Amino acid sequence: MHTMNIASKPTSLKLPAALKTQLLEDAHRAGLSLHAFMVQTLADSVRRTRLRESLTRDSVAALSDMKTSGLGYELGSVRAYFSDLASHRKGLQAKPKDLVPTHMG
Repeated sequence: MHTMNIASKPTSLKLPAALKTQLLEDAHRAGLSLHAFMVQTLADSVRRTRLRESLTRDSVAALSDMKTSGLGYELGSVRAYFSDLASHRKGLQAKPKDLVPTHMG
């Protein structure tokens, strides 16, 4: 991760000794300084939080759409599709046909 052109604001962070030791070990294994490792770890955490928030919003919208339209996908069909897709990606079979929503309810 490059932060050369990004404005930085210094901060102070007091860490429990055991946590700092673990972070130092992990940073060393990753070939990073403690500072770079902590910045990368915090940035990864923020990214995962934003992705989780986005997934929640998308899920709520999809459920609303399904309730409004009455259309959805049977769980067994979805599982079979992704199993077939995995086999396709391994070169074991043709690409599966797209799923078609059905009336739920």
